[in-house]
Amino acid sequence: MKTSLRKTTDRGSRADAGITGVSASIMKKRTTHTKHRSSVGPSSLVSQLKQSIIGCRIRHGWKEGNSPVTHWKGTILDQVPVNPSLYLIKYDGFDCVYGLELDKDERISALEVLPDRVATSQTCDAHLADMMSSKAVKHLFETEDGSKDEWRGMTLARVPVMNTGFYITYEEDPVLYMYQLLDDYKEGDLRIMPYSIDSLPVQRERGEVVEFLVGKRVECATQDGSGRKGMIIHQVKVKPSICFIKFDDDFYIYVYDLVKAF
Repeated sequence: MKTSLRKTTDRGSRADAGITGVSASIMKKRTTHTKHRSSVGPSSLVSQLKQSIIGCRIRHGWKEGNSPVTHWKGTILDQVPVNPSLYLIKYDGFDCVYGLELDKDERISALEVLPDRVATSQTCDAHLADMMSSKAVKHLFETEDGSKDEWRGMTLARVPVMNTGFYITYEEDPVLYMYQLLDDYKEGDLRIMPYSIDSLPVQRERGEVVEFLVGKRVECATQDGSGRKGMIIHQVKVKPSICFIKFDDDFYIYVYDLVKAF
């Protein structure tokens, strides 16, 4: 099994929260994990960001508060059309997708766009990859004691710059992850459920979100009474009520069904 320990260390419990700015929505708040909160000063390469850097490798420093500078290297997966300063990034050694404004975030320093770009696999099984998109799945991960831990989730889409990479999220951890799922499927560690979001009937359920919500601002009311504001940056094409949300105070991308939990 290739996918060992990568996700189980990222999991945490959630607290129910409500969101305003969209109709009939239910959200869960991610618990803070200090492992991922080590962060990224102003960029001296703003001119490079005016060109397309999707698929490029980057590295930079990150300093948050009084913490020492940490160093990060990763791949630019996408640029968000409704906020061109916001990039989706997969950092080496981490499986969740980060959302950062590379030319605005003052915690980022010494940003460098590397000459190498992500390699595109020529051996991708296109039919299998298309079949695996937008599916409810059970994903097995190996734990420290060698046993397998099962996570229920949903494949959302293929990653444009990596034809073997998939965006995926999990019921118990509704943030955006990216994994190379084809090998897991072939090895039996990813099982497709008998239902999927693209097999739902065309007619919409009562109260379901159908309007175009990308770019809309939302507000989340947390259990402690504080509020979180953010923006819907993407809707899943085959199920528009499932949205990607980037909160102003966080660099994770959250995935929620604004009508009901999947």
